[in-house]
Amino acid sequence: MKNKLEYLFALQLIDTELDTLQEQKGDLPFEVQALENELAAMRARQTAAEQAMRQAFSNRDTADSDIVGLREKLDKYKGQQFSVRSNREYDALTREMDAATESVARLEKEMAALEIQATTARTEMEELKGKVEVIEKQLAEKQAALAEVSKLTEEEELQHQHEREKAIARITKQDLAAYERIRKAKKLAALTAKAHANGQRLRRLHETARAFGEFLEIHDPAPCPRDGPDVVWITRANKYDLAIHS
Repeated sequence: MKNKLEYLFALQLIDTELDTLQEQKGDLPFEVQALENELAAMRARQTAAEQAMRQAFSNRDTADSDIVGLREKLDKYKGQQFSVRSNREYDALTREMDAATESVARLEKEMAALEIQATTARTEMEELKGKVEVIEKQLAEKQAALAEVSKLTEEEELQHQHEREKAIARITKQDLAAYERIRKAKKLAALTAKAHANGQRLRRLHETARAFGEFLEIHDPAPCPRDGPDVVWITRANKYDLAIHS
């Protein structure tokens, strides 16, 4: 238990250092991420608009080709009207001509609508192109600024990342998952509080438990090195969450 908690506390210290380095970059990482997300969304809209335009033009061309074929049939039917031998043949031919005429009218309306769709999509593409260019310029500026700031902390970050990998290798997946859950929920390296070696210890631990937001069963702190952190395991719903008190 002691080694387990010491490994988790060591990971917390590393993550705290990494968080501090990230804070030195200010809002640049978040601004870069936001612009990258916005740019990706714009490009997706560009792709969708282009596909819509191409599909509309393709459907329009297909309708135009169908109209040409129907008009050829109509000319053929008109010529056959003079050679029919019975009223039955004449009526059948008339029905074919009426159907072809209706199809031509329907396809012409579809062509007009498809032309509007294609034009709308093309207009959207042009508008998005300008917006994408603006975002790309903003993103390039923010990325350059972030790269400049990152140079100052790059070596130190790499060192801490290496230390973090070694620390994680000593921690079980279950314990790491509990640690990361608290870290993510609280947006801190871990749930922390000040604990004292005197009678205030239990009160402080209960304060920590209440801060966690649920009823928690508090176990005795594990032994720690002299002047080291006091560490306590807190049980919730049969799962272990780590609270480190320093």
